[in-house]
Parts: sequence; C-alpha cells; structure tokens
Amino acid sequence: MAKRILFLFSDTGGGHRAATNAIIEALHMEYPDTFDTQMVDFLRYYSPSPLRYSPELYPPLSRLKKAWKFSYEAANGPKRSRALNQLTYPYLRRSAERLIAENPADLIVSVHPLANAVIPRAMRANPVPFITVVTDMVTTHAFWYSPGADLIIVPTDQAKNRGIRLGLPPDMIQVVGQPVSPRFAMVDESKEDLRRELGWTSPRPVVLLVGGGDGMGPVRRVARALNDAAAPVTLAVICGRNEDLFKDLSRLKWKIPHHVYGFTSQMPRLMKAADIFVTKAGPGAISEAFICGLPIVMYACLPGQEEGNVDYVLDGKAGMWAPSPEAVVDAIQHLVLDPAAREQTASSSSKLARPDAAREIARVLARQLGQ
Repeated sequence: MAKRILFLFSDTGGGHRAATNAIIEALHMEYPDTFDTQMVDFLRYYSPSPLRYSPELYPPLSRLKKAWKFSYEAANGPKRSRALNQLTYPYLRRSAERLIAENPADLIVSVHPLANAVIPRAMRANPVPFITVVTDMVTTHAFWYSPGADLIIVPTDQAKNRGIRLGLPPDMIQVVGQPVSPRFAMVDESKEDLRRELGWTSPRPVVLLVGGGDGMGPVRRVARALNDAAAPVTLAVICGRNEDLFKDLSRLKWKIPHHVYGFTSQMPRLMKAADIFVTKAGPGAISEAFICGLPIVMYACLPGQEEGNVDYVLDGKAGMWAPSPEAVVDAIQHLVLDPAAREQTASSSSKLARPDAAREIARVLARQLGQ
C-alpha cells in the first residue's frame, strides 16, 4: 500500500497552495506511483471561527499595511509566539484532533506557519513524522519554527539563521530553496521560438507584469503608467482571476504592443519568453524569476513578511525596488535603454536560482518514509 503524505496549507494568499502543488508535482515525478498525497486547507475546513474565514479575510486585511505589519510583528518573537500558542491551544485542540483523525497519514508536511505548533501537540499520543516547509524567503515569522517538528526546510541561509536565533538546533533546519513547480526548469524552447508560439511578434523587449493568481496589487496603475509613457517595450499582463482587471485592460486604448491574459497555467513559458519581470515581492514569484534568469522590478511588498525579500533581491543585484507606477516606468526605461545593465541583472538573478528545490524537498520527504 502506498504511504500517504498529508500536506497542510491554506489559501491565505496563493503562495502556500503553489508551494504545496510544486512539492506534490515533484514527488510524483521523482517517485511515480509511490505515494498517496493529500492537500487540506486546515484553516478553512478544520478551524473554529473566526479562523475558518482566513482565506476570505486575507485579501482585504493584506491591503491594510499598518494593521498587517502590527499583527505580523505582535507575536514575532520566541516568548510572544510561545505564549500565544499556549493561549490558543485549548481553542484549537479539538479541531486539530479531528483533522488528524479524519486524515490518517504516514507523514504530515506543513506549508503554513499556523499549523506548526498545534498539530504536533495534538498528535502526541500517536505521533507521525512532521516536517515544516517554510515558504517565506527571508523575514520569516517565529510561528514557522516549532520545536515539535522533526525537520524544518527553509529557502535561504537567512531563514535558517532566524530559526537558530529562536533557539532551534542547527541540524533541525535544512536549507533547500523555495519550492516552485519543476516545470520552470524544464522549458527547452528558445526565447525566439516561445515568442513566435505566443504571438509576441514585436522586436521590443518584453515586460511581463503580474499580480499573482488573484490579480492583486497596483497592476492596473502600473500597466496604465507604462502605456501613458509609451515605454519602448511589449507589455504582457497576467490578470489572474481578476476579471474586472482583465476587462479594463482589454478595453484600454493602447499605445504600445501588448498582450493581456487572465488566469494561466503557462507561466513557465511566459517567463522564459520575457525579458523583464514586474511583480509584488512574493517569494514564489521571485524564485521563479531567478530560475528564468529575469531582472526583477518589485512594485510592492507585504510589510514585515516580504520586506526581507526586497533586500534579498537588491543585495543580489537581481532587480530593482520601484514602489510606485512612476518608479516602475523609470526602472523599465533604465533596463531597456541600458542592455548591458539588463544583461548583468539577468545574470545576477540566475545565480540566485535553486531550480531543483521542489525535487530536493521531495527526496527529503521520501527518505523520511524509507525510500
């Protein structure tokens, strides 16, 4: 019988689901027909109110920057996080026990910080191995680092050092990289062939502008600013599930070559075909850009949680911080008008890539189960 791996995530932003899917995809590539994998949004289906509404509350709350930063930092320390976990455990215990009882597994993998203290504690009577995969890149919250885990997998040395400062032993934390779909490292076609297939016929450099799966952030304003400036680029915009954004940009009186997409599963090909990547400073998008060797222009970040990602990109000379539509236009103009600078930034981006991270994580999980 195939051994079962239970992945705990929640749709508080798209990154936790994307990372989970990447690991599962890698597991089935590395070990076909070997493991039974299951994903559970534990906040939505196994948490009491109001936590069960976290996926719906996340988008509006994340737009309240000061409130988000305050709440993020309020429990972001060893004593404060332990105190909050102790205080909330009686409130969460029955839900956690029900989750474990209804989803038997040989290995539990947490891809969300809020599962890491309560689940190991709830299964003390009948424990199974518990591994945490940290999906924040640099400024990682204390909730990620529960001493109840058997192993904590992190994307960067900075994230490992954070866990050590919080009191965990170094050998409990393994640096592997950010898990993104293995497909980003498997696009074999040349940039020219990809552009031909995509219908990107203009000879101008291609700027790929994204706002995540939900089309969040100032994507509309950035696209309009690039168009108003008549930037010397072809602009490809990914609107995700944001239908209003897609309709608005589709009706725009464009001055520059453009392509507007809704939700797409073709991001590896789109990114490999592009020249510059414009994005919020999310860890998944940044890691994908590294693999594709793209200069990164970051227009926004979540306070506290993603601020370190901006510094990581800047310190690695892999991109630019442009926190307004006008700053994005200036950054694009610089990269387009100075091809040598663009090439150097692209090269620096490639050096930060960990294209096999998801597959390495899959191997770690398999070894835990005797493979």
